[in-house]
Amino acid sequence: MLEIKLHGRGGQGVVMASQILARAFLLIELYPQCFSLFGGERRGAPVTSFLRVDEKKILLKCEIKRADQIIFLAPDLIDEKEIDIILKPKGLILVNTPLTVDQFSHLRKFHLSLVDASSIAEQVGLGRTINTAILGAYCRANSGLPMACLEEAIGETVPAKVEANLEAARQAYEVTRVFPAGE
Repeated sequence: MLEIKLHGRGGQGVVMASQILARAFLLIELYPQCFSLFGGERRGAPVTSFLRVDEKKILLKCEIKRADQIIFLAPDLIDEKEIDIILKPKGLILVNTPLTVDQFSHLRKFHLSLVDASSIAEQVGLGRTINTAILGAYCRANSGLPMACLEEAIGETVPAKVEANLEAARQAYEVTRVFPAGE
């Protein structure tokens, strides 16, 4: 079973990102399960979404404590002291950031991928909603999910600005920087 956590802030599209990703995994005939946690505040408040994917139906109904992969839509939510607790060894971390890999030396024991999804989303007219851009980066970082499946899931799931969302995902896929664990 693959367990993924998405951390972001209200308005970035974290919940929709997990739903799009669940649909994309369903297209490759895997069973997804997703749910989210967020407080009463909306814009700017921390949001966590959980996604499990497996070859068989998932019966487990609890939060993911230690994920295989973590996606940070808001890099300020990375807690350096907690990362070893919430991510399995050699796990994947995808971060929305314009910073260089040198700024993340403390995460280099994990598979690390970086993309400036915020700039891409802004450039294509999506504003703060970066979910499809970060998911395009996820396809680049995680070769197990074909970009064509993500594009189909976006087309089926996103309620507005479908072409802009597809463009954001494609651009992010092309520019994502991938660093294997320990390199």
